[in-house]
Amino acid sequence: MYYKSTSRSVSDLKAHLVLVTKYRRRVINEQILEDLISIVNNLASKWGVEIIEVNGESDHLHILFGYYPQMQLSKFVNNLKTVTSRLVNKNHAEYLKTFLGYDSVLWTSSYFIASCGGITVEKLKQYVESQNSPSET
Repeated sequence: MYYKSTSRSVSDLKAHLVLVTKYRRRVINEQILEDLISIVNNLASKWGVEIIEVNGESDHLHILFGYYPQMQLSKFVNNLKTVTSRLVNKNHAEYLKTFLGYDSVLWTSSYFIASCGGITVEKLKQYVESQNSPSET
């Protein structure tokens, strides 16, 4: 297991992020997906985020990543949505107009994010339950 460490903490935080295209339009083709993966990887390195996996379908993008505890996830996600939308529009404007018209926004205003880890919640619950309480020591 790989842990991220700083001078004040050691952590293993991972999240699964899903971004959905506006109006759920099927705008992500192979070239746009390649561009999105490249943009996500470049942006993640600037934020100190470890990308574990990025993939998508025609109407949504999945990003699995590791991050430090002091990172503000909402700011990262908003920056990610803004930058990917702007750069994809810059490189594929004519193609996107056929799906989105003159609305240059690629993503919906919402997103899905969930924390995830190496074990299930049930296993973690069993581990916590098996710990000795202070009165038992």
